[in-house]
Amino acid sequence: MAADKGAGATETVEANEAAGPAEVTGPARSGTGAPAELFFEDLTPGRTFDLGEIRVDGAEMVAFARRFDPQWYHVDAERAAASHHGGLIASGFYTVSLFMRAYVDHVLARAAADASPGLEELRWLAPVRAGDRLAARLDVMGARPSTARPGLGTVSLTGTMFRLGPDGQPAQEVLRTRFRGWFTLRPG
Repeated sequence: MAADKGAGATETVEANEAAGPAEVTGPARSGTGAPAELFFEDLTPGRTFDLGEIRVDGAEMVAFARRFDPQWYHVDAERAAASHHGGLIASGFYTVSLFMRAYVDHVLARAAADASPGLEELRWLAPVRAGDRLAARLDVMGARPSTARPGLGTVSLTGTMFRLGPDGQPAQEVLRTRFRGWFTLRPG
């Protein structure tokens, strides 16, 4: 199943791939430097990765906002409580950072990953709050060997995060992102 890319996204991917051939040397390493066990060929369309559960730490959420996104509804508890938000809400960039950490821990730490040519979509669908339990998932939407970068393949991915209800089941989608990653083809 191919995702709708739009002309701009395709041009960006092709421009990034035209940056020059990537030469893969030595044993394949994961995104964190460990020996790789997942390669491009393992990232087949339809494959889903469970990225685990995350509990939103309130102190970390506010510290992130104070440093990177100090808007009042992220940092001023009194004002946020009196507003239509009903309390502090996480910066969307904090939320996507939680997703990125889960992606690294559950996929990139074992995948022969190169870089990413970028995001195609980033949506914050519902506010995230301190104490929320979130579940993250990664779906492989498409994959093709690179024509411009021998030894690599481009993988189209969709990441989602859900707020979990009291029963531990997904209750509300809070984040959706579509992006591409480059992964090394299996050696030999």
